[in-house]
Amino acid sequence: MHIPDIIIAIDGYSSTGKSSFAKVIANDFSFLYLDSGALYRGVTLFAIENGLISDDCTIDVPELEKALDSLDIHFGEGGTYIGDRCVEQDIRSLAVADKVSPIATVSQVRSYVDRKLREFGRKKRVVMDGRDIGTTVFPDAELKIFMTADTDVRAGRRAAEMKAKGMEADIEEVRKNLLERDYIDSHREISPLSKAADAIELDNTHMTMQDQMVWLKKIIAERFGC
Repeated sequence: MHIPDIIIAIDGYSSTGKSSFAKVIANDFSFLYLDSGALYRGVTLFAIENGLISDDCTIDVPELEKALDSLDIHFGEGGTYIGDRCVEQDIRSLAVADKVSPIATVSQVRSYVDRKLREFGRKKRVVMDGRDIGTTVFPDAELKIFMTADTDVRAGRRAAEMKAKGMEADIEEVRKNLLERDYIDSHREISPLSKAADAIELDNTHMTMQDQMVWLKKIIAERFGC
């Protein structure tokens, strides 16, 4: 199957498998995969470690905005880096997950992440996942997908992912975190989580990854005639 030079934007709720789906697409189609969530998590980890966000999620916005001018978060071998330090495992902790949505409401943080993503997307053949990729980062993306799934299924997936990485995961705590993030992401003033008017919804509650790829290839064949 010949895939044209397009940008595939994947948005949706937490733990719907956006990143996993995007990675499989990238591997199958030989696309570049960009994890926007990892960049937001990287900024959040930096804020936590430097005392720029408190336990009650109060953010020192002026100092955080100042730090963004020289903050080097990028992708490399093994995942996400801050400078020369690989932080891939650190950014997946529940401590970071608890604070990433408030951090993502800061306008300068969103501008910082969007700028980095657009730099990667200039050459097309890119797949990105996040919460505002199809609405804000790449509103002209040729294919937009909005992912959703049952809340209990999402919580189970997230808990299993954490346990697989050796982290503790209380299913009720994980479920509560997901619902809080859903609310914050959907109600923030800047670039709220929403389904783009031209996005195709994918409810993968009862779908395997193979099912999702079959669904995607059918959509691409119908839309691009390939």
